[in-house]
Amino acid sequence: MKHIFIIGCKGIPSNYGGYETFVENLTFYNENSNIKYHVACIGNDEREYEHNNARCFCVKVPNIGPAKAIVYDIKAIKKSIDYIIQNNIKNAIIYILACRIGPFLHHYKKIMKKYGIKLYINPDGHEWLRAKWSKPVKKYWKISEQLMVKEADLVICDSKNIEKYILESYSKYKPKTTFIAYGADLEKSKLSNESEKLINWYKEKKVEAGNYYLIVGRFVPENNYKTMISEFMKSNTKKDLVIITNVEKNKFYEKLRKATGFEKDTRIKFVGTVYEKELIKKIRENAFAYIHGHSVGGTNPSLIEALATTDLNLLFDVGFNREVAEDGALYWNLEDGNLADLINRCEELNNDLINQLSENAKRRIGLEYTWKKIISDYDKILLL
Repeated sequence: MKHIFIIGCKGIPSNYGGYETFVENLTFYNENSNIKYHVACIGNDEREYEHNNARCFCVKVPNIGPAKAIVYDIKAIKKSIDYIIQNNIKNAIIYILACRIGPFLHHYKKIMKKYGIKLYINPDGHEWLRAKWSKPVKKYWKISEQLMVKEADLVICDSKNIEKYILESYSKYKPKTTFIAYGADLEKSKLSNESEKLINWYKEKKVEAGNYYLIVGRFVPENNYKTMISEFMKSNTKKDLVIITNVEKNKFYEKLRKATGFEKDTRIKFVGTVYEKELIKKIRENAFAYIHGHSVGGTNPSLIEALATTDLNLLFDVGFNREVAEDGALYWNLEDGNLADLINRCEELNNDLINQLSENAKRRIGLEYTWKKIISDYDKILLL
């Protein structure tokens, strides 16, 4: 039995985040009796429970602002090591998602080495490039990433572009890396177009099926919301722009409103969040097109889900996105008028071309990004 301790996600059952969804699916689809997952979860107590046959252990962390995530990871790694030692577990793996605790890792790595515990990390994307961080925080992220790569026995990258970056940036450490992508659910939504739940959602949001462009993702500057909204406003489309994201208590929302004046355009509709899996899937399926603006990170979950469900996808032209979609999407850049022009051209596309793009996207996802393939890839690595 191989014991894998996962640190870095907020916990499972998952709500929305990328890492949480990843761990949810990793444990849900695990059919290998030789693998036992232990998942750290942020909690208000120190209880344990089973979910998807994984042992979930809660880590109580004080609410101390941005440093909370760092304290959470440190406490989780300590609890994992203590559990491994107390239960005399051999050849355990601690798998840390994101590179938050580099400056503190060396101490724990020495203990791990003593007890034969391997350290795997997943660096996610370029966290140190995110606009929300101040210069000192960006510097911390970069140093932390460097130190975690240095200590890791294996760096698992969900993007070939990220793997290339790790190998080139930290070549002096000779890091051992592998590429395992993120997965997507290819099944159609269980909801029909006549579903009361769907009809009520459309009615409440004043949206019509097939008559909207869709954006789903974290409401942060590096996801290019300013460009997507301002370019949409320049376009001639009569369709709506439906934005599914959480803007509550978000200073960026007010900044964006002042910069674009989107409140004057009745086509722009911020509709809040949708956490129900079947409903969000049906909303994706019924979109005329999906617009993806993520510029920082590896294989993005919302992109995989869009390519698996939405027929027409318009992606920000960056290596991470092209790597995933290839010829299953159309691409735009930050030049003034570029996305607006693409939206105008999409209004004139014939169904044959849209269907071809959809087929290309779904074939791509079906070959490389199914959870079945991802789980199989993880099994091979974890059981070595």
